[in-house]
Amino acid sequence: MSTPDLNLLITLDVLLREGSVARAAQILRLSPSAMSRALARLRETTGDPLLVRAGRGLVPTPRALELRERVSGLVQEAEAALRPAEILDPGQLQRTFTLRNTDGFVETFAAALLARIADEAPGVRLRFVQKADKDSTLLREGRVDLETGVVDDSTDPALHSRILFQDHWIGVVREGHPLSAGKISSKRFAGGQHILISRRGRNSGPVDEALLASGLTRDIVTSFGGFSAALTLVRESDLIATVPERHTSKLRTGLHSFSLPFKMPPICVSMLWHPRVDADPAHRWLRNCVREVCV
Repeated sequence: MSTPDLNLLITLDVLLREGSVARAAQILRLSPSAMSRALARLRETTGDPLLVRAGRGLVPTPRALELRERVSGLVQEAEAALRPAEILDPGQLQRTFTLRNTDGFVETFAAALLARIADEAPGVRLRFVQKADKDSTLLREGRVDLETGVVDDSTDPALHSRILFQDHWIGVVREGHPLSAGKISSKRFAGGQHILISRRGRNSGPVDEALLASGLTRDIVTSFGGFSAALTLVRESDLIATVPERHTSKLRTGLHSFSLPFKMPPICVSMLWHPRVDADPAHRWLRNCVREVCV
């Protein structure tokens, strides 16, 4: 079975609306002969004459009258589908977005983001899911709309990304800890007992690489996959945690924070999304909300 020429729908819509081959040709900017050939093709395709001579004019057949409303609706839907997206009104938006983030990002920015969303788009809901790895499968499959994290060599190059902010590492101890007073040297820092924070379950991290450059190593007593649990333990022990400053601003309330006595590369936090939703007005609005909350 041959595939029908869907362009004929537009021609049929105009013909049935105008009831005149000449007027339809003018509207479609076709020559009279081209219009006559199009009508012949329509008659062949539908198996019906569609328009028949009655006196000096043409009248629609019962089949044409049956098709007129259906064809008109189909053409209008097709035109709407191909029309550029209208300007988004967030206040009328009804949608749930799934965001994949680390616990530090959620604890630092979720409240402000939710307040912004509630103010602009009360019909929008945000669903936060834990980001345990850098696998982009959920973004590709559309099960996650947006995620935040550090872009590196392991990030899927097909994803779109935009930098949100830069963060940097700091040390954190409980108030009254020996490191909460006096000058902190690299040797003094390395001499304490430490918590390693690694979502991937590694045995060392960038802090260890920086210390090793000075010929130092640290004593890692335990490890956690997130900042919240690590800082809870810091409150109740003499352990030292090294965390991103901005990601943990609220978690560190009541704790003593200090600058590291050695250089560490900054952490560049970005938002990532799949190209499929790049032009979606609602998704673009969401990205703008996230970006402005993180400024």
